Amino acid sequence: MVGIIIKDGESIEAALRRFKRDCANAGIMSEIKRREYFEKPSVTKKKAIEAAKRKRDKKKRLFAKKDKI
Repeated sequence: MVGIIIKDGESIEAALRRFKRDCANAGIMSEIKRREYFEKPSVTKKKAIEAAKRKRDKKKRLFAKKDKI
């Protein structure tokens, strides 16, 4: 649970910015977007596999660039 304590002399805008930053760092907004609608387990698994492929391909490209230099 994210919470902040407003400091003496701190404006509401500054406290709100701090709160939003803490929420972003905790991953709350991404979790809300992920839970916005139900996703079947097969779709979740497929997305994870595709993400792993993209990551692997990106790593291959980076190492290929380094080998050419």
